[in-house]
Amino acid sequence: MPKTIQAACAVIQREDGAILMVKRLNPPEAGLWSVPGGKVEPGESLRAAAAREAFEETGLRVEVGRKLWTAQLALDDEFVYELHDFAATPIGGALQAGDDAAEVRWVPASQISSLPLVAELLDHLCAAGLATRR
Repeated sequence: MPKTIQAACAVIQREDGAILMVKRLNPPEAGLWSVPGGKVEPGESLRAAAAREAFEETGLRVEVGRKLWTAQLALDDEFVYELHDFAATPIGGALQAGDDAAEVRWVPASQISSLPLVAELLDHLCAAGLATRR
């Protein structure tokens, strides 16, 4: 039976609707684009983890808002990631790729589907009304 890993993610959106995307530097799914996120530390709330991961990966401080979705993602037989994605708004900091991000950039919602994305992300963004398919 695979081990479940709790993860929290921040879907950071600017006023113009662009979403901050992170090109993953490390496995799983290295080289693909995602929203900032990662493992929840012991004793950490999901929202606090989303804010911490956003800062570590992008240099931006964010205000974490409503939960957008929860999804389970099994990338192998050993682990299942339970992803908790939250809406977030930038409130400070300076945009720069963190040590586990190859690149960070604002992407207009209409262009997100043209990026090589991590598994199932486009489906969730479209269902939340944050992106469209080409």
